[in-house]
Amino acid sequence: MPKLESYEPIVGLQVIEELKSLAKNLEGKRILHINSTAVGGGVAEILNRMVPLLGELGVQTRWDVIKGGEAFYAVTKKMHNALHGNEQTFTDKDFEVFFDVQEKNLNQMRLDDDIVFVHDPQPIGLIKRKNDFRNKWIWRCHVDVSNPQASLWNFLRTFVEQYDKSVFSAPAFSQKLSIPQALICPSIDPLSDKNREMSKDEIQKIIERLRIPLDKPLVTQVSRFDRLKDPVGVIKAFKQVQGYVDARLLLVGGTADDDPEGAEVLEEVKNEADGDPDIIILPLSPTSHLEINAIQRVSTVILQKSLKEGFGLTITEALWKGKPVIAGAVGGIPLQITHKYSGILTHSIEGTAYWLKQLLQEPSFAKKLGENGREHVRQNFLLTRHLRDYLLLFLSLYHHGDIVNL
Repeated sequence: MPKLESYEPIVGLQVIEELKSLAKNLEGKRILHINSTAVGGGVAEILNRMVPLLGELGVQTRWDVIKGGEAFYAVTKKMHNALHGNEQTFTDKDFEVFFDVQEKNLNQMRLDDDIVFVHDPQPIGLIKRKNDFRNKWIWRCHVDVSNPQASLWNFLRTFVEQYDKSVFSAPAFSQKLSIPQALICPSIDPLSDKNREMSKDEIQKIIERLRIPLDKPLVTQVSRFDRLKDPVGVIKAFKQVQGYVDARLLLVGGTADDDPEGAEVLEEVKNEADGDPDIIILPLSPTSHLEINAIQRVSTVILQKSLKEGFGLTITEALWKGKPVIAGAVGGIPLQITHKYSGILTHSIEGTAYWLKQLLQEPSFAKKLGENGREHVRQNFLLTRHLRDYLLLFLSLYHHGDIVNL
């Protein structure tokens, strides 16, 4: 795994020195991150890189995962959908399952670290142990809660307001809370297997192994098979341009441990593709990082037609590789894409089809979008910036009267 100094050629010495300086002020503090899955999804990917680097900076950091069964993840998936504004019905049994898993984990987890950093709703009830240790607790919301189902948000808010601070990914997601809020965008690691530079030979071997033909321009969406990523809408948009451009669509996806709907959505996608030879559906495991890297690098255009999106790290990854991206104008995506400057924002299947046709027919415009997008990511969405924000967040817990810029 790359050391901190390896990032210096990308972000500069001053950034590295600032991280070291901030970390010194946290000497002796112990940090615990808790989320719902060790693999699959952006949160796990970020923590997989963040935790070792915090340790290298001298900040004792560990990572634990809440443990629940199929019934628990079915309930938390409903919560996920409801937070995105899709109305769900919750039964007494649902809440019984939710509370039962919280209690079991409360009895099994060690929660006496100086700062406990809880990610998303799945482990939110662990706050019950806060008074036992009188430590600091942060709740981090990674999803788009700009228009949550009111009944569920009111339920979750009773937990959130027991925390010392909350963190959201975009200004539109902030809520009326009695506790302080910070706005911190996610990030990518430019040196991870998913984002590092690759040789032409390395890329070619992977593409040949996956049997992806490159005789036509390749249009790619990388995402979990999740209805909120709208893979069926992607296929419908692609079908609208097939009469104008000769291209191939590649839908690359997998599932996360805490998402029980993936297999069902994959079947919907296969049905919509209807055997079209120019539509390739490629399920990959959540750990296929080099494969994703290679696929993004050989793609002509990247799509991310999300209907709801907390941030969209697959967009960040594609922009970092200098690729033109067409994405839904939802959630945290507009923080990454300025329309017609660093990418394209769309609101419909028809709009996605229109811009896909334009970019395939105007490669010079597509190239400029990719160049602008890469620089935007370099300045704003790399892991070193994220580390800085988290270090400042931790320090702010002990300096209530000071101004900490996040």
